[in-house]
Amino acid sequence: MPSILLYTRPGFERDCAAEAMYHAENAGLSGYVNAKPDSGWLQFCSEDASGVREFVRHFDFSLWVFARQWFEVRGHVEDLPVGDRVAPLLAALGGATVSDVWVEYPDTNEGKALSKLARGLEGHLRRSLEKSGQLRSVSPLRAHVLLISGAEAWVGTAPIENSAPWPLGYPRLRMPKAAPSRSTLKLEEAFHVLLGRRSDALPRPNQRAVDLGAAPGGWTWQLIQRGVKVIAVDNGPLAPQVMEEGRVLHLREDAFAFKPQQPVDWMVCDVVETPARVAALMERWLVRGWCKTVIFNLKLPMKRRWQEVQQILEGLEKVLEAAGLRYELRAHQLYHDREEITVWITVDPAIVGRTSAG
Repeated sequence: MPSILLYTRPGFERDCAAEAMYHAENAGLSGYVNAKPDSGWLQFCSEDASGVREFVRHFDFSLWVFARQWFEVRGHVEDLPVGDRVAPLLAALGGATVSDVWVEYPDTNEGKALSKLARGLEGHLRRSLEKSGQLRSVSPLRAHVLLISGAEAWVGTAPIENSAPWPLGYPRLRMPKAAPSRSTLKLEEAFHVLLGRRSDALPRPNQRAVDLGAAPGGWTWQLIQRGVKVIAVDNGPLAPQVMEEGRVLHLREDAFAFKPQQPVDWMVCDVVETPARVAALMERWLVRGWCKTVIFNLKLPMKRRWQEVQQILEGLEKVLEAAGLRYELRAHQLYHDREEITVWITVDPAIVGRTSAG
């Protein structure tokens, strides 16, 4: 049956399934989802083959919140022979012409045990595709092989321009030695994933930012590495290396009570609080013109996470639209997120209309 395979964080299969059904329904594509808890992947199935292909081609991949990667399934192999796994994988791919091939595995302990096999297979598969003439740089498609085990794999293709540009669906980032906490990776990943190819939207030297709930300074550190001047708001202490940069003003105030003396370019916020209260804080900053762009985290409940995300983001949109603001919004569960998602909103007169995650 025609289908789409999606990667997600293990434990969030049900949430990604709910999101898949929502987006498919809005696109007029009927179907159902097969998902196994804690597997790190799921399958959307539909009898509408052309509808599946059109959905993967035209639904904006950057709007996915819980899906890290996707591809249109072209084959499923359950009995890969140890002596020659390449031949049945090529057969499953059919005659598809692609410009690249990635052999991947779920983000689970069992999946990671397949990483060595995946690397070896990828090289052999690429050479075989070259030999058969199926590897052509002009193709808009990338081949994907998701190994479930040494004997089972799903095979398919994804549009390069409408899928995640990283194997496994997320960028590999190294923890900087000088950073005060691993939370700095979350903000760095947000710049890669949420802003994508929009290099013009990234923080620039001499811009000004406020970091609400800054301690110990992971997000502040990430900003000052990009030349941004930061007001770090937190009753707790900042790491010494953050203050040594000379671009940080630390104010020991409450994040929800703080008001800037003048507008800033950025406001970032990673606080442990209910999604509704954090969203209300973002609305206040954007509607009152205290900043142009926000990046913030929403801590999610244990159940019905997609429904919570929908409710919060739709509420944000209504407030911004009622204020007559034109904006762009992106939300995603990053690799460095846990029971949360990260949201980017920018308000700019240059934006015509808006795009959103809902």
